[in-house]
Amino acid sequence: MPIYTYKCLDCKETFDLLEGVNQQDKVSLCPKCQSKNLEKQISTFGIGTNSGSKGDNSGSCSTGSCPTCPTCF
Repeated sequence: MPIYTYKCLDCKETFDLLEGVNQQDKVSLCPKCQSKNLEKQISTFGIGTNSGSKGDNSGSCSTGSCPTCPTCF
């Protein structure tokens, strides 16, 4: 099920909702103020891969030695 991010236009609360495909037509409520005045936000996501062994430079890292790249450590 996809997770959607909403912003309440009344109280400015931002929150995420796990919604099934059949629930998209259902009106959601703000968990803080119970308003229906919501705006769906554009949200980002990441996709992780395990495409090789340690030191394999086939991932997103150009050096093969960065501390945050999953293919480097």
